Amino acid sequence: MTAQSNAVLQISGLRVTAKTAQGETPLVHAIDLELRPGRVLGLIGESGCGKTMTSMSVLQLLDRKTTKIEGSIRLNGRELNGIRSESMRAIRGKEISLIMQNPMNAFNPVLTIGSQCIETIRTHTSLSKKQAYELAVSSLHDVNLPDPTIMKQYPFQLSGGMLQRIMIATAVCLRPSVIIADEPTTALDADNQLRVLRQLDRIRSEYGTSILLITHDLGVIAEIADEVAVMHQGRIVEQADVFRLFDHPQHEYTQKLLNARPSFSIDQQSNEIILA
Repeated sequence: MTAQSNAVLQISGLRVTAKTAQGETPLVHAIDLELRPGRVLGLIGESGCGKTMTSMSVLQLLDRKTTKIEGSIRLNGRELNGIRSESMRAIRGKEISLIMQNPMNAFNPVLTIGSQCIETIRTHTSLSKKQAYELAVSSLHDVNLPDPTIMKQYPFQLSGGMLQRIMIATAVCLRPSVIIADEPTTALDADNQLRVLRQLDRIRSEYGTSILLITHDLGVIAEIADEVAVMHQGRIVEQADVFRLFDHPQHEYTQKLLNARPSFSIDQQSNEIILA
């Protein structure tokens, strides 16, 4: 891949290997990806193909004792691979944020939502507690959670969909350079899914945030992605503009993915939806 000077995140030759008693097992094979300001790169593929492993590598969240990461991961020109844990903690959450796919495990169950949101904001900014509170409430309002009493509640008192939206609000409120969104709309109904996608689209449009969108939902990809990378067995097998990939998929695996989308028709007599 030819590096572009305005790339926010450049991943070159990324290899992830698991260390086992039987030896080393390759999980991700020489991945090359690039995110530019204000663009959304969709990463699609079957479960177990290496999508989340790739994102965990970028965030330096893999256990270095059991995995080996090779290659280059550059954020705004700064190399992240092998960076000290203390330095990475200052970057993670501020310059690069993660929206995880399992919101129930993303929060500390013994702390209120408000305390966790405020702590995240104040860790990476010089805002006062009051200012951090106001920013958190405003961010929650943007994801259709307008009731400020949510700040006083505990995670177990909220639904998975609400926790997902809180996690998204926390991730975007500091306006990071890059957001890695790993199945961000899985736990949401159609209305809130659309609201979250519009919020992500607004963030990238207004603040130039780059988004790596990991999802199985091709409808979400079609709605917001600019480019798409298709992953299969730890490799990128195809990458193209979203319109070209949907209209003219080149790789056999991409064609299978697109053909696997459910299609439906409406019975004119009963008005029932019939899945094909």
